[in-house]
Amino acid sequence: MNVIAINGSPRKGGNTEIMLKKVLEPLEAAGWDTEFYQLGGKKIRGCMACMKCWENKDNKCVVDNDKFNEVYEKMVAADAIVIGSPTYFADVSAEIKALIDRSGFLALANDRQFAGKIGGAVVAVRRGGATHVFDTINHLFQINGMIIPGATYWNMGYGLNKGEVADDAEGMANMVNLGQSINWLGKAIAPHMDSFPKA
Repeated sequence: MNVIAINGSPRKGGNTEIMLKKVLEPLEAAGWDTEFYQLGGKKIRGCMACMKCWENKDNKCVVDNDKFNEVYEKMVAADAIVIGSPTYFADVSAEIKALIDRSGFLALANDRQFAGKIGGAVVAVRRGGATHVFDTINHLFQINGMIIPGATYWNMGYGLNKGEVADDAEGMANMVNLGQSINWLGKAIAPHMDSFPKA
């Protein structure tokens, strides 16, 4: 099985990245193929609502001069998708918002390609607004028929400067538990994916 962790923070080596990589640790130990994808800081524009994805149904967005089609192909291939974002004015980063709008729409247009996949949201926050970020990411998963595992708390970690989230013991333990939950759930549902309802 394979999982992709998508980092929506432009700050490389920052708190969002640290948390996502902590989620991947138990999955790597359990034998999953893991990939960390750096989206934050890269070129990805918002959805134009052109509806071409519903006309073409070719698993691609017609806007092909940014990183979207590259990351979308990886999301389709994954059994689990973990999306991480910092908290910007109580919501996701611009890159993650663009990813949500375009990937969610494209997946729905192509026979609900995300249905039955596992989705995990991870949020880095200095103080407030993380719950809204968490909800925003989970809305992508829910409307696409994905399965969201629980953990020991909402998947958020506290820190401002690079590395400070590592001092949030509860938050980091939650990331480990999230990875463990994804592993358990993935193995439990794998034999039944062909019968997952998509219509």
